[in-house]
Amino acid sequence: MQHYEYLMQFFEYEHLPEHLQKVSKPFGLLAKEVMELPQNPERTMALRKLLEAKDCAVRAVLFK
Repeated sequence: MQHYEYLMQFFEYEHLPEHLQKVSKPFGLLAKEVMELPQNPERTMALRKLLEAKDCAVRAVLFK
């Protein structure tokens, strides 16, 4: 198991309704690419910032 892999759980999208999967999936795919980078604090920060961006995108769809 790669270090910081625990963050990957937040990029899962299969359980979401289709309209949210459409927004979340590209972030999940990119997160898998980021996990291929060398293990270091910058990779972790990249995942955290990507997660923040994904969360914002999902909230933009849900915004009322």
